[in-house]
Amino acid sequence: MELGRDLDLLRAANPVSATAGPWRDRPLDAVAERGLNQLLHTTRVRRVRRARRRVVLWAEAAAVALAAVLALTVPDLGAATATAAPSALHPRAGSAAMPLERIADRAEALARDGGPRLRKGAHVQSWSLAMDSGPDAERPVTLPEEREVRWRPDGSRTERVESDGKLLSDRLYPPSRSDAPPWARPPGTPAALRAYLTEVDQPGFPRRTGPVSIRQLLDTLPQLLDNWTLGARESAALARVLADTGGLRAEGTVTDRLGRTGQAYVYDTPDEHLRYMVILDPDSGEVLGLEVLFTEDQPDFAVRAGDVMSYDAWRR
Repeated sequence: MELGRDLDLLRAANPVSATAGPWRDRPLDAVAERGLNQLLHTTRVRRVRRARRRVVLWAEAAAVALAAVLALTVPDLGAATATAAPSALHPRAGSAAMPLERIADRAEALARDGGPRLRKGAHVQSWSLAMDSGPDAERPVTLPEEREVRWRPDGSRTERVESDGKLLSDRLYPPSRSDAPPWARPPGTPAALRAYLTEVDQPGFPRRTGPVSIRQLLDTLPQLLDNWTLGARESAALARVLADTGGLRAEGTVTDRLGRTGQAYVYDTPDEHLRYMVILDPDSGEVLGLEVLFTEDQPDFAVRAGDVMSYDAWRR
């Protein structure tokens, strides 16, 4: 089924008809470029899904890849920035758990009065778990990273990546004409944003409209928030989508890794032994962070229940 879908996308991305001859290539038109971008995006999303289904293999590969990048770009940086696996975030004892619907109501009221506007680009700090495998595997360490993406008027963008204040890369990317999510402008109404996030999770050609589950929705958040800094309307729409989807458990007040106060909402996967915690600003509905941790031991990789696999904190 996936192979057939890929072939359809390739045909859509081909700007030359079957009768035009084998050497008459020309630049992609808008439709063809969108098809090609969706094909590439589909491949990346499948890798992410396979990674989620095989969490331990993902972590091992990520550790090897990231260690290689660090070794090539900044000598000995990996050893300097790797830290012991941080403790999971916990709601404050005795704090009130605010229903997600109330946050959505507050965010919608705030958006009606104005508030910040949507901005293309993002600023995110992340912590990713790196693990060894085998009988001699040592306890995992966490590799911190800070990434800032800025877009220019001509459609090009810069991406600056640091770790503990040390520059890893500073790159300029050429303009892109893609209009596929998550590069397309996210809408500011719940129904339209749900359809948008559905396409992020299930890219297709033409676009699909089936609803996403809470698990799929949480998996799409980094793709959305690593590309866009949401405004008041978009944050309110996202809070409403989260509330209406169901499946999140209100846990109370929590202080995130940047020292900000938010409300924590938790989802436990039924079969992969992972716990998602999404942290929202209680007034604006803005997503402050997303934590994913293991809920059971993984002895072959020296992972214990409660180890944080990843944490993303988005900043304005």
